[in-house]
Amino acid sequence: MLLLLAVHLAAALAAPALVRLLGRRAFWVLALAPASAAVWALTWTQQVQAGTGPVEQVEWIPALGLELTFRLDTLSWFMTLVVGGVGALVLVYCAGYFATSAHGLGRFGGVFVAFAGAMLGLVTADDMLLLFVFWELTTVMSYLLIGHYAERKASRRAAMQAIVLTTAGGLAMLVGLVLLGEAAGTYRLSEVVADPPVGTTTTVAVVCLLAGAATKSALLPFHFWLPAAMAAPTPVSAYLHAAAMVKAGVYLVARFAPAFGTDPVWRWTVVVLGCGTLLLGGYRALRQHDLKLVLAFGTVSQLGLLVLLVGLGTQATALAGLAMIGAHAMFKAALFLVVGVVDAATGTRDLRRLSGVGKELPLTALAGGLATASMIGLPPFAGYVAKEAGLEALAHLDEGALGPVVLTAVAVGSALTVAYGLRLWWGAFSTKPAVLPATAAPDPASGPRLDEGARPDEPPAPITHPTLLLVWPAMALAVLGVLVALLPHLGEDLLLPYAETYPVGEPGHLVLWAGFTPVLALTVGILVVGALLFGARARVERWQSGLYRGPEADQVYRRFMRRLDDVAADVTAVSQRGSLPLYLGIVLLVFVVSVGSVLLTQTSVPTAVVPWDHPGQLVFAAVAAVSAILAARARRRLKAVILLGIGGYAVAGLFLLHGAPDLALTQVLVETVTLVVFVLVLRRLPPYFSDRPLAASRWLRLGIGLAAGLTVAGIALVAPGARVHLPVSEHFAEEAVAWGGGKNIVNVTLVDIRAWDTMGEISVLLVAATGVASLVFLSRRGGAIFRADDAPADRAVWGGSTDPMAALRRPPGTPARSDAPSSSARDRQWLSAVRTLAPQRRSVVFEVVVRLLFHTMIVYSVYLLFSGHNAPGGGFAAGLVTGIALVVRYLAGGRYELGEAAPVQPGLLLGLGLFLSAGVGLVAQLAGGSVLQSWIVDIHLPVIGDLHLVTSLFFDVGVYLVVVGLVLDILRSLGAEIDRRAETGEDDTSEEPTADRAFAERGGPGR
Repeated sequence: MLLLLAVHLAAALAAPALVRLLGRRAFWVLALAPASAAVWALTWTQQVQAGTGPVEQVEWIPALGLELTFRLDTLSWFMTLVVGGVGALVLVYCAGYFATSAHGLGRFGGVFVAFAGAMLGLVTADDMLLLFVFWELTTVMSYLLIGHYAERKASRRAAMQAIVLTTAGGLAMLVGLVLLGEAAGTYRLSEVVADPPVGTTTTVAVVCLLAGAATKSALLPFHFWLPAAMAAPTPVSAYLHAAAMVKAGVYLVARFAPAFGTDPVWRWTVVVLGCGTLLLGGYRALRQHDLKLVLAFGTVSQLGLLVLLVGLGTQATALAGLAMIGAHAMFKAALFLVVGVVDAATGTRDLRRLSGVGKELPLTALAGGLATASMIGLPPFAGYVAKEAGLEALAHLDEGALGPVVLTAVAVGSALTVAYGLRLWWGAFSTKPAVLPATAAPDPASGPRLDEGARPDEPPAPITHPTLLLVWPAMALAVLGVLVALLPHLGEDLLLPYAETYPVGEPGHLVLWAGFTPVLALTVGILVVGALLFGARARVERWQSGLYRGPEADQVYRRFMRRLDDVAADVTAVSQRGSLPLYLGIVLLVFVVSVGSVLLTQTSVPTAVVPWDHPGQLVFAAVAAVSAILAARARRRLKAVILLGIGGYAVAGLFLLHGAPDLALTQVLVETVTLVVFVLVLRRLPPYFSDRPLAASRWLRLGIGLAAGLTVAGIALVAPGARVHLPVSEHFAEEAVAWGGGKNIVNVTLVDIRAWDTMGEISVLLVAATGVASLVFLSRRGGAIFRADDAPADRAVWGGSTDPMAALRRPPGTPARSDAPSSSARDRQWLSAVRTLAPQRRSVVFEVVVRLLFHTMIVYSVYLLFSGHNAPGGGFAAGLVTGIALVVRYLAGGRYELGEAAPVQPGLLLGLGLFLSAGVGLVAQLAGGSVLQSWIVDIHLPVIGDLHLVTSLFFDVGVYLVVVGLVLDILRSLGAEIDRRAETGEDDTSEEPTADRAFAERGGPGR
């Protein structure tokens, strides 16, 4: 089963390339994936019948009890045949349905096969959490397939409606699965069904499960998303909405019904949902004029019947329900494919404009006739055999008044099925004497108008002859419905093992002829009443149009979503005021009140407290505290940034005195880079925070800061005394040497012992870099690499002319930079791009210092990288040193100097670093170890000597590249790009707002 899922995944990934290479013929190749699943299931038929089907189990996260478990029993075997067989035929149909020049065929094929694989995983999963994962995968894939025509508003709206409803139901189902798993003590699906738990928790879980099934299978009151989803391409409707996706809810009910079918809540919920959906869908199908909408509401109706049969909890109805699932997949998929042929041949699906199609397309009409006969329950078709078994089972349902009520509802729903089935075939293929006038007002709840531009008063649509490739998949499904019905005993033998898992009643029978019985009389009555309804179709439509329909579910949904948007906007307007200090203040106040109150009332501060280990700690602590207080009082932005930096360097001093040189080094480097970033940002901001004298605000900020600091200090005092277990770091020192091969515990912890944490951290860095860049580069992710040779001759970095026409107005012979000094020091090219600088911006001392230090810093960073496993350093610190080297190059020579120092896109470094770090972890797994496990290699090299190599070094190199990429990305976005915009006048925000400028001119406090 895992191999089959891998085949589907590989086919989905290869689909775009196959479509580019083979065109529409690629669908033939893609059809092999679901076909292989059907063939595989057939090879296990005997074992499944004997109850010895295959079981595959792969431990995923043993510590959490998560595993990938798949099981093939009768139900999953049967659903695999449906999902694989119908999926293969529909993919073959796609090869003739889509035009060669159709847009997005590769993506469509890939998503279609991925959906088939997700359905395969869903019906074979034996772990409830794994079932939910595949359940949600089908939701996502169906969203993409329904919205395939993304340029159409109807498709986008239908896709969004489907994913909102099915996702909400999926979350409810997840709650039910978790409650059920906890109540049963296992998440193994087969074990839960074999020994179901009881109690209130189980009842709540059952309701949640049925909510998920109702949304997925379009049951009341969520039925409206299925007709709207007919905006999807016809192959999608034939597969998702006839054979696969909507069957997922039916499958869920069928899977849990043997365990909970006798539960009163389960049974009454199934009866109400099933009967109501059956009657409503059939009633609504009678007044549709679009052939796909007739089939859509018919599908809604029959889904109600399927849920009713498999969910009632008796063996006889279960056998009939499983037979009906197969019959419905065959005839409904065939009818959708037939409608696609009619649409392709005539350009319309409006049955009021179709006339004479049956004469022109006899094979298509034959396929449609066979499928329709099966749908309405005529012998000898699979639909008749299954419906007869269902009526027989309901007629003998020993449930008091419930049996007759359910039987009556099914009989009425079946008569409606006959009526709209005949109307469908008549509307698609009959020769009408004239185009019928509009007999009823359009149904406002029929979803989007699928037949664009169709009007009932237009002449009949012209007919073209489609290829046989469009006809034979539907014909194959229709003929298969006849062949299956001719062998009812074989079908009974294959499906009986599932029915026998139900604890109530005795299994029924699948027969083509059961003699003259009351059920046969009921069947004849159903056919007669349905034929009469069809004959009086015009009167029925007029009668329906005159009835009060009540609030339409689709309109209720849309109004609810609009109200939800309004409420969300109101809540956002109140809570999200756009003030970062307000947000931070609220967070800190909640923290102080919630945690501080517990500290004061529920804990006691230890009496034996050592104030400091070294007098220098008091000095650094005082510096950090004073700088924090002054920063809270500062009104000038630059002053606050410098004070924050001082506090950060003081914290680095505390780390150093505590014997943590790695942390001290990293803190110093981080503070340095942070100061640079702040300064880059401050260039485009007013110098002062505000023009208002917020003295009270400063005291409030100071109070919140002190309260938060005291709360954290209290936690630091109390938490160590509350420890009841040894810390996880107790044996880090020994593990660092024995397993990590290094003596620097901090670095080995980062790249080996806690490498998963580091993976998360560098992923966050990559996301942060992407976020910063997206705020600056609005049109695309990356920015240009400014090289010195590309610098314009009439404009200098950080000065010079900003007029693009200056070069044209300059008198001939006048140098571009006439104010350049002639001193030899200034003329010397200390850096690669200093000629692009405005002369007044150059600093010879700075250039010389950078020239001397840059390469030294790079070499030192490499030293830190390679020595970090046994000495202070590591990839993070090394990356920061390299980043600071790039910073000084940029500050000394501007954006062109940055381009000369690092002529590479930061995104490449970020992606390569993350790929390298993750790749090292995967290589360890391929070598037989665990993910992110390090390997130690000790070899002796001539001349060099003994070499001690640990594979985590490559992980550290990945960290190094990510950090360098982050710093380079910040310099490119907040530095180079902002410089370019300021100099070219594209984003002139350098002038302060009026109030801030007036405040700055007055001098203002806090300088």
